[in-house]
Amino acid sequence: MAPRKIIIDTDPGQDDAVAMLLALASPDEIDVVAITVVAGNVPLALTAKNALKVCELAGMTSVPVHAGCDKPMGRPLVTAEHVHGETGLNGPDLPEPTMQLDPKHGVDAIIDILRAEAPGTVTLCPLGPLTNIAEAFTRAPDIVARVQEIVLMGGAYFEVGNITPTAEFNIYVDPQAADIVFKSGVPLVVMPLDVTHKALVTKPRNDAFRALGNRAGVAVAEMTDFFERFDKEKYGSQGAPLHDPCVTAYLIKPDLFSGRHINVEIETTSELTMGMTVADWWRVTDRTPNALFMGDIDADGFFALLTERLARL
Repeated sequence: MAPRKIIIDTDPGQDDAVAMLLALASPDEIDVVAITVVAGNVPLALTAKNALKVCELAGMTSVPVHAGCDKPMGRPLVTAEHVHGETGLNGPDLPEPTMQLDPKHGVDAIIDILRAEAPGTVTLCPLGPLTNIAEAFTRAPDIVARVQEIVLMGGAYFEVGNITPTAEFNIYVDPQAADIVFKSGVPLVVMPLDVTHKALVTKPRNDAFRALGNRAGVAVAEMTDFFERFDKEKYGSQGAPLHDPCVTAYLIKPDLFSGRHINVEIETTSELTMGMTVADWWRVTDRTPNALFMGDIDADGFFALLTERLARL
């Protein structure tokens, strides 16, 4: 079977970086056509630089990286330096990138790729706020029907919120964009906090990354060494959750995950619950299901896959 063509839309972020590395290390299953970058965990100038650093870390400098939107569609930008550090990629000492951004805007890149490739052959993989995707759908509605699937990290149900009492960060940063995407009719697979908070980098798992001895394995260990301090303090957990790699792991081994096909709506008007993913997990409404909303993960299988793939880089 030919590898699945994807566009990674991202705001690196340590966990974004690991998701990118997993995809770039898996060419038999995944063909990364392009990487588009959005403001989110840190401002756009830093997320763009971080994406270039990760491509160079993977030795994959032929993948075009496009800078996209520098602010949400309808709200001021909220960032997360308190989690990811002032660079967004604190932890490893990665060199300044020599690779250059592709001059085409990220939204234009998404539109052009979807128009150029055969309908139903490109999957969008958003790892951050959904601004670039929603802008592309708004500017070029003809591309919506051409998308094979959207597999994204965002939202929560049982785990409620991590940036407000009710909202997960990626959705909260641009709820208007999320609303457009969730109402688009494109098949959605959602990796919420309910899943990602079960993908914890315990010490033995992080030791396994470091023991690989290659640049990627050591860098990932250093990323999670930094990243975990926030979650240990906030949640009392054993380590950092690797949110975004759940997206790329799903593309490689979907059987690692289980969930329900349900309706998910995005709150866009109430400041109290802004950005909440209102997931009809118990199917108590008559709203049409629009997303495969994941609820569980085989964490041991996930980390075995991740360790095996990082060893290839």
